[in-house]
Amino acid sequence: MNIMFSVTLIVHILIGLAVIGLVLLQHGKGADMGAAFGSGASGSLFGATGSANFLSRATAVLATIFFLTSLGLAYMAGNRPVAAAGSVMDAVKTESSIPAPAQSAPAAPADSKAQDIPK
Repeated sequence: MNIMFSVTLIVHILIGLAVIGLVLLQHGKGADMGAAFGSGASGSLFGATGSANFLSRATAVLATIFFLTSLGLAYMAGNRPVAAAGSVMDAVKTESSIPAPAQSAPAAPADSKAQDIPK
């Protein structure tokens, strides 16, 4: 289960970086006016509108995979087996301390005022 979690996490990170890259490659809505004035977009690999469709579809597919890996990671993290039943404090090591020797109360001096009280 630990290997599957690690592989899913690596795929999740790589898909996330790919989505970021695809979003940065896409043109905004106002970029279509630049093609009308000869920016060279019509001579690209996919044509004037082909790149928009390809990048949009690739982004949608990668976003779906990112969503599914997110759900998979959440499921795997929630269903991890508990190492040992009991409290978290059971794993804490306690230090055995040596008790200090008991000190007796100091003896009262022979010339105490308690003896001066009349009876």
